[in-house]
Amino acid sequence: MNYKRIHPADLFNNPPADLCVVDVRTAAEVQAESLPNCLHIPLHELSAERLQAEIARRGKKASPLYLLCQGGKRAEMAAAQLEGKIDADLYIVDGGINAVKQAQIALQVSGKTAISLERQVRIAAGLLVLSGVILGMLANTNFYFLSGFVGAGLVFAGITDTCMMAMLLARMPWNK
Repeated sequence: MNYKRIHPADLFNNPPADLCVVDVRTAAEVQAESLPNCLHIPLHELSAERLQAEIARRGKKASPLYLLCQGGKRAEMAAAQLEGKIDADLYIVDGGINAVKQAQIALQVSGKTAISLERQVRIAAGLLVLSGVILGMLANTNFYFLSGFVGAGLVFAGITDTCMMAMLLARMPWNK
């Protein structure tokens, strides 16, 4: 992959005048806390065309582009999606918004709390497994397959580092 990593302190303590940061977190995460003047395009909506249109609309310079998410994984996925489709140097803000907070860089905080996508996945997976076990005991043993299916999905997510449940949850109305 042709992207570089940059530590938030190196980027934001002496930012270039034409800084273009693309935040690929969900709208709810961005609404709770964000960096000022970022472009926000959720990962599931990101395309080279949409990004170029947003850059042109805001009058920003397209190179270099700094990709930001909560911890770094979605920014890597965004870089992979954009690689070869956009004429810009791509940088991943190492550690995401979590590292930005640790570096004590000022964020815009709305006071609204949003449940992060990672926590939403844990809540949904836990509820599905618990429901499968309870329904398997009380209603029909076939409901145990629900728990098994969720477990297999978690194993797949751990091995491939992609989570289908997270992709589905990112599209839910409360994350818009």
